[in-house]
Amino acid sequence: MRFYVGNNTSGDPSWWLFGANDELAAWAGETFASESNARRAALAFKAGAATASYEVYADTGGNWRWRARRASDKVAASGESFDSKSNAERAAVNVKDNARYAPGP
Repeated sequence: MRFYVGNNTSGDPSWWLFGANDELAAWAGETFASESNARRAALAFKAGAATASYEVYADTGGNWRWRARRASDKVAASGESFDSKSNAERAAVNVKDNARYAPGP
C-alpha cells in the first residue's frame, strides 16, 4: 500500500491509498481547501486507521462499500465497490490492518 496526495480531475486536493497491485484501496471521501490540508488528513487517517470504526453498507447500485469513521466523522471510504459484503469486509480489514505501514503521504 502507498498513500498519494494530489489533485483530482477537477483540480481539487484529496488523498488516496493504493494497494500493492496499484488498485485504489481507499480515498478521503472528500476534497480539501489545500494540498497541505489533504496531507494532514491522510496522515491522520494513517495514524488512526487501526482504531477507526469500519462500516460496510450496500450502495444505491446494490454493490457493497465500506467507510471508516472516528467519532462521528467519516475519515475514509472504499476506493471501489464490491460484489459481496464479505469482499467489502475483507477490504476494510486489509486497510485497517495495513494503512499505518503504507509509505507516504
